[in-house]
Amino acid sequence: MDNTKQIVNRKAKFEYNFLQGFEAGIMLLGTEVKSLRKGEANLTDAYCHFIGNELFIKSLYISEYDHGNMNNHEARRDRKLLLRKSELHKLLKRKTEKGLTIVPYKIFFSDRGFAKVEIFLAQGKKTYDKRDTIKNRDLDRDLDRVKKNHKI
Repeated sequence: MDNTKQIVNRKAKFEYNFLQGFEAGIMLLGTEVKSLRKGEANLTDAYCHFIGNELFIKSLYISEYDHGNMNNHEARRDRKLLLRKSELHKLLKRKTEKGLTIVPYKIFFSDRGFAKVEIFLAQGKKTYDKRDTIKNRDLDRDLDRVKKNHKI
């Protein structure tokens, strides 16, 4: 699957501390799969929530397929996530804890060609945590520069 692209929500690692990860299937229409394979999706505003005992992803943007007909999909619609019952119960139980949320991080295609979503049980960062993240990233960048200059 060399021509497929991964769609990653890079902002999520900055906004949340990831606690536990899950790989979920996603129920898609045919035109959605074609748009995903072209890499035309955006996870920035997407989030997960429960309706009853089922997990759904909301605000996931998958652009309409260029060569679609009148049966083309809506760009932002609720899509059901497919997890094992035990994983759903674990997520539902942990989500009720204070400050935890379910964040979609990455959409990719499995070896068998199925669209998958990597979701994380996460806790929101405070502003001082975000400053620490920025500071650590800058320090790592400076260290890499120093190492690179000394190797020459």
